[in-house]
Amino acid sequence: MREKKVLPPAYLYVAILGMVGLHFVVPGATVISGWYRLIGAALLVLGVVVNIWANGSFERTGTTVKPFEEPSHLIADGAYGYSRHPMYLGMIAGVVGLAVLLGSATPWVLIPPFGYVMKRFADVEEDAMEAAFGDGYREYARRVRRWV
Repeated sequence: MREKKVLPPAYLYVAILGMVGLHFVVPGATVISGWYRLIGAALLVLGVVVNIWANGSFERTGTTVKPFEEPSHLIADGAYGYSRHPMYLGMIAGVVGLAVLLGSATPWVLIPPFGYVMKRFADVEEDAMEAAFGDGYREYARRVRRWV
């Protein structure tokens, strides 16, 4: 039987549900109020846009978006010309945006563990890309920052 692996969007959905749950069940202090919360909406939209942009590169090249599958192409343009992990960056921007939008203190507690999990996925991907593309990937990694 093939082992099922949990993909990054599952962690994103858990983080979103957890943050919203914490906000409504145990919100804690209001740390962001008024129109400042709209900054969260902008970050949330930015995160979604970055993910759609980055995903388009996978669709164009026909390579896998799943971090546990062997990549067939090295994507170095589009969003990947600015960040080696724009999809994870977009997800992190989205959860930070959600925390700002909610405005209460408790949703923020889930951001560090979520960021850590995304970093671990990035580590796995970097190893796989280096193994698959060798010097081509190392040159790309010298040229493009890991995050921003």
